[in-house]
Order: sequence, then structure tokens, then C-alpha cells
Amino acid sequence: MEPFRDMAKFLRYSRINKALTDRTKVYESHIRMFWKFVRYDENEKMIYSAVQKKDENDKDIDIEVKFNVGDVRRVLDLGDKDEDPTIVLERLCKGLWFRMGFSGHVNGKYLKSMFSRPYKFLVHCVLHALSHRKGAYDEPSDYIMNIITCLVLNRPYNISQVIFDHLVDNVKGEKYIMYPRFIQMLIDDQVNNLPKDPTDEMNLHHMKSDTLRRLNQYKGLKKDEPEPRAKRMICKIVNRNYVAPVNDAWRHENSNSEDETHRLSDMHEKKLRYWFVKDGKRKRTPKVSSVVTTPKKTTQKIVTKGIVERGSYKKS
Repeated sequence: MEPFRDMAKFLRYSRINKALTDRTKVYESHIRMFWKFVRYDENEKMIYSAVQKKDENDKDIDIEVKFNVGDVRRVLDLGDKDEDPTIVLERLCKGLWFRMGFSGHVNGKYLKSMFSRPYKFLVHCVLHALSHRKGAYDEPSDYIMNIITCLVLNRPYNISQVIFDHLVDNVKGEKYIMYPRFIQMLIDDQVNNLPKDPTDEMNLHHMKSDTLRRLNQYKGLKKDEPEPRAKRMICKIVNRNYVAPVNDAWRHENSNSEDETHRLSDMHEKKLRYWFVKDGKRKRTPKVSSVVTTPKKTTQKIVTKGIVERGSYKKS
């Protein structure tokens, strides 16, 4: 669809393209076994687990799987570095989001429905592909806002570390089914000839024409309430060689777009995990949905949303 074409082009050449579009088939038994036996070695900064395959005598054997931040970076081709930051100024994020056309209040919820169609599409894609949550795909958390901000401004950001942080949190916590597609990609990178039964495939929801039709609509608007005002494409979205502003600014001084600084005057810091705060106190990035623990036996098929289909920007 035409409203999403330019943003889809930007995402295709962005460094999260593989994480968004890779169509790896995910097998439920592998993912459940991974999360059942997973552990984290604090000294090595390494996640360990196991998967099962057949040996030459057709007997089941356990194969060790291990990975660290560097493996996440390499397998997902995220192009970041260990020294890249994971924390960004909250004011920088919100300033850039107002520049992208966010129509809500500075201290309110940053819902994707409060953007014009192209930016709504951008938030939707990053949320579904990179969020650790199992729900709440309308409101991005702090690190999702950071990722989008740094992609648009062409700033460095350690996405690999953020993903790894959430995996480690899950290992130490409830061990629910998190990032199944990324886990399968990491498993496939290390273990050959795993059993891959088509009936064992997890049902992943790829972006299709129906998704774009939904994104093209604005439901729930009150009578005579206008849609969010369309904003032009900015920064690296339109210029691959864009250089980020200095001093944590979200625009260059010679920018000719309207100034949104006044909209930040009432901002109250939220003190979340991946935002800088004045007093240094933080709280965890919240999990919105309830926890789903890993059962001992395979039950019904898991349905996991969150993959952007390559080429889905085309007209249906």
C-alpha cells in the first residue's frame, strides 16, 4: 500500500532488516526444550541450554546450545557494537517522537495509533519483531522507543545487548516462551540436522495485506475527531547518509521543520530501565501481559505474533 512504501524501504536497508524479515521456521519442541533446560553463567556471560536430535543409531541425544551477546549480534546481523549504548535520554526519544508526529500528551501513552500511517507502520513493525512482551502491541516500551529513535536519527544503539538482557531476565525468572524465532535462529546456527517435523511448526503470524489494511484504518475515533496529522519523512528515513545531531538533539539547528520543544515543557521522567534519569533510580521495563510458563509436555500449538514479511509493503 502506498502510505507505507517509503517506510518499508527504510526498514529494508536498516540494520534490523534481518530481525524483521527472516522467515526461519520455528519448531515448538525445540523451543520448549530450550526454555526447559536453559541456564545463565554469570561469569562467562553465556546462556546455555540443550536440544535433542538423533545419533547414528537413531537414538535421542542432547546437544548443547550456548550463545552470548556477540552471537545474537552476528546471527541477527544487527550491526551494533559492545560499546554502543543501551540507555538513551527520555527527552531525546520523546522529542523525536513529537517530530515524527505523535499526537498525544508528553506524559501519556505513546500508542502507535497516535501517528500518521507511515510512522504507525514503523512502530508496529519494530514492536512486533523486537519486543520481549507477549502482548500490548499498541504501546512501545522504553527500549523500543530507543531503537526507533536511534534508527531514525542514525545513532548507535546496542540492540543485541537489550535482547540478551531480556533473555537473561527470563532465564532467571519465569522462563516463558520468549523470542522463539530468534532462539530458533541461534539453534540452527549451531546444530545441524535437527528433526524438523512440519506438524511441530509454530504458527507465526507474518505481515500480510490484511495487516496493512488494518494499519491503514483508525478505529475508535470520536465523531468529527481527525486522524493524526501526516508528517513528512525525516532524517535517515529519507537520507541514508544522514548524520545524527550532536548533544542529544533530535534535530539540526538549521532544520526547517516545526519546533516541538514546547510540547516537552510538562514532561515528567518515568525512570524506566533504558532511559537516563537524574537521580539514577530505575525500574524494570514492565511486562504487560501475564506470564506463560513452559509446561512439561507439549500441549496446544503456540501462536506468536511479530514477524514482518519481506515485501509486505507492496500493494495487494
